[in-house]
Amino acid sequence: MNLKRVGLDTSKAIFTVHGVDQDERAVLRHNLKRAGMEAFFAKLPPTLVALEACGGSHHWGRRLAALGHTVRLIPPQYVKPFVRRGKNDRNDAEAIADAASRPGMPCVPVRAAEQQAEAIVLSVRELLVRQRTQLVNAVRGHAAEFGVVAAKNISHLSGLLETVAAEEAVPSTAKEMLAFLGAQVAQLDERIAELERRMKQQHKASAVSQLLAEVPGIGPISALTLALKIEPGRFTSGRHFAAWLGLTPKEHSTGGRQRLGGISRAGNERLRQLLVVGAMAVIRYAKPGSKTASAWLLALLERKPRKLAAVALANKMARIVWAMMATGEAYRGSKGAAAAA
Repeated sequence: MNLKRVGLDTSKAIFTVHGVDQDERAVLRHNLKRAGMEAFFAKLPPTLVALEACGGSHHWGRRLAALGHTVRLIPPQYVKPFVRRGKNDRNDAEAIADAASRPGMPCVPVRAAEQQAEAIVLSVRELLVRQRTQLVNAVRGHAAEFGVVAAKNISHLSGLLETVAAEEAVPSTAKEMLAFLGAQVAQLDERIAELERRMKQQHKASAVSQLLAEVPGIGPISALTLALKIEPGRFTSGRHFAAWLGLTPKEHSTGGRQRLGGISRAGNERLRQLLVVGAMAVIRYAKPGSKTASAWLLALLERKPRKLAAVALANKMARIVWAMMATGEAYRGSKGAAAAA
């Protein structure tokens, strides 16, 4: 069988294969069970195998690469336009094969198992922080039902719980349940602190992460996240990286007239959030003579709202990050800020 390319639609139990020959004719259409997937591809001659970049795709990418195949992981949003009619497994596999035929199709590099394992620490911390936020909001909401309120911020939780415990008008059952939620928050605080200590160790062990932490607005967690999740070789320029993060304007141009809207919000939402939050931290302390505020930023803040300026600064930070990761060069700082200082 003279295969040119194979599109593989994965799932938990059933895998659908769509293979084409040198003339782009479908010569292989087959459903595989999970247990027989590796044995099937072991019999095929080395060929290009395309998959959607989704859960489990990196695992199968490593397995197929070990069998001698060339693996391409395509983002699902780039595969969707190639689905011709109704969505089913066979049409999805065909769409993946068609998308892989495009010479300029963006692909996701297959991650090593160790790299994925290190990134799990980041994901687990984010999950625990979300759970802690939910618990704190639940405590505040339930306490407000009995007329006990506190200022926003997790630091005010202990005072709120003490007020609830001392309030005679609050029923004992409510006090017991709110104390239980408070104990859960305390446990999460311990787990999050433990993970953050581990992340600091990862940060100290990563030369790239320490390099990025020199950029104003990028702390150890942001630097480590960028170092683990970004491969600069995927992007041709800093603008390409910023556009992938969704920090560039969304275009609605037609008839030769250029129309730019808000940012596209495409790409990795977590990385975009970290850069924008870091930019807001820089803006908070931006003033003439500051080491982190350039003349460009100060001039921008004079004529634009703070949040719009934060997005513009995050865009600039993204370009700086790409340049540093691509060249290995240290952060040089801002000439304008140095002159002002």
